[in-house]
Amino acid sequence: MERINVRFNILKSAGRKALIPFITAGDPNPETTLPLMHALVAGGADIIELGVPFSDPMADGPTIQRASERALAKGMTLRKVLELVSKFRQVNSDTAVVLMGYANPIEAMGIENFAKAAKEAGVDGVLVVDYPPEECAEFARVMKAYEMAPIFLLAPTSSEQRFREVAEIGAGYIYYVSLKGVTGAGNLDFDEVARRIPEIQKIVGMPVGVGFGIRDAESAKKLGAVADAVVIGSRIIEEIERSDPKDAPLNVRTFLRGIRAALDEK
Repeated sequence: MERINVRFNILKSAGRKALIPFITAGDPNPETTLPLMHALVAGGADIIELGVPFSDPMADGPTIQRASERALAKGMTLRKVLELVSKFRQVNSDTAVVLMGYANPIEAMGIENFAKAAKEAGVDGVLVVDYPPEECAEFARVMKAYEMAPIFLLAPTSSEQRFREVAEIGAGYIYYVSLKGVTGAGNLDFDEVARRIPEIQKIVGMPVGVGFGIRDAESAKKLGAVADAVVIGSRIIEEIERSDPKDAPLNVRTFLRGIRAALDEK
């Protein structure tokens, strides 16, 4: 959690916005995930969201669903995801890593066992898509006890009451879903996002990242003008899909550098 807070503080002091790319661990294969993580850092990532593949990723569109299917077919598990984070930490001790996934694999391991293993691996935060704040106070408590941030989603339909519930038990940053739909969907309403973000920031008192529909430098720059962070996932998975595995890290790094440059433009 400290790595997340430190990074946001540094960026705020510099007048910059956080770039948070997402990849699915084990996609296109377990051997390529670690090079991809380092490529994300080289491309300008401030925080890495590492997806834990799951057989029923209900919030994800077809692109990330395919990534989960490929990873599961290659034998990726939650424990193997944590092993990848441990290997990443052998080289990189600065870049925050947030696991993003679903409750079932965590509960199968046991929350306390998961928290201990994740902390030892070097995880900084956990975003569980199907854990609403009113149902996971104990999970949030355990994460904080192990100095990891429980990160929550807010949506265009979320009420001020939900803002306050998330602010009470969340930490690190808030992930604002920029549209009504699954990951990778289109039809971003920039005006609506620009209206909602200040309302959320005022109540939650922590950085707000925006994701679920950002596909290029232009959309990243527009959302970065109002949010504290930009999260981009499906578009990166598409880059991985169209690449030979050995070329995927370089292609992802090149793509992400364009997003970083757009976010840093004055």
